[in-house]
Amino acid sequence: MGNIPRRRELFRGVRPSLPEVRAEPLNVSAGTDVDSASRVMNIRMPILVAGAALAVVAVRATTPVAAAAQQPSILIDSLAGRDSFELYCAPCHGAGGRGDGPVATALRTRPADLTTLAQRNEGTFPRERVRDFVSGAGRQVAAHGTTDMPVWGPMFRAFESDARVRERIENLLTYVASIQVPSTGVNDEGSRLFRAYCASCHGATGRGNGPLATQLRRVPPDLTQFTRRNGGMFPSERVHRIIDGRDVPSHGDREMPVWGDIFKIGSSGPDVKARIDAIVRYLAGIQERGA
Repeated sequence: MGNIPRRRELFRGVRPSLPEVRAEPLNVSAGTDVDSASRVMNIRMPILVAGAALAVVAVRATTPVAAAAQQPSILIDSLAGRDSFELYCAPCHGAGGRGDGPVATALRTRPADLTTLAQRNEGTFPRERVRDFVSGAGRQVAAHGTTDMPVWGPMFRAFESDARVRERIENLLTYVASIQVPSTGVNDEGSRLFRAYCASCHGATGRGNGPLATQLRRVPPDLTQFTRRNGGMFPSERVHRIIDGRDVPSHGDREMPVWGDIFKIGSSGPDVKARIDAIVRYLAGIQERGA
């Protein structure tokens, strides 16, 4: 027994480390859905998990006090969608989700712009498909755990309860949905509102050629020119004020209805703002950019 080193001495000087992982992000290119995304990430799950386990063993063997303070950082305590996105998605997809993360240039395939998922789905964020892809439901994982993108569901469940995993993924999806760019798809809320309240005068394309345009005293303005007339920047706040009726002379002295007052009928303040915001986002999406 005297020749057998004690466990603490056996691990003395061992510096726990995780194996190097080559990663490429979820790629949802135009024209494809989330389920058939192009190959974007190579990761060896057994190596990752085994490496994490070895790291824990080594740390606990050397310094029991340090073991409590140096648990593997595979998961974070926060379940906030933004926090999960920054840890698991931003390195490849970028902090803004546009595919420009710090490791993007080292990947074989450019990371997808996650802010355009709704735009490429007729204005509706494909939450179910994104959830299935992130959690691993409905996609076949190759042998030995290799897949184009990490199957986050099983990975998360290796370290926390199913309830926390569900909440983490749902919060992550909500965050991704919140960073979607303006969409002009037919099912987009702003698009529907524009067709219902604006197109009769401004036209289906917003160029001022609606079916009622000739009956007005003034020709409706071309709503696609806001950005060009404002030095290349869409004046969101000013457009919002025009729609909701602020700074409009008393008695509604203009041919355009004060939609803020009309939307208030049977709706709460937040609902009115949400509807006007949706129209403003739609208008931002149909702007004609100068060369």
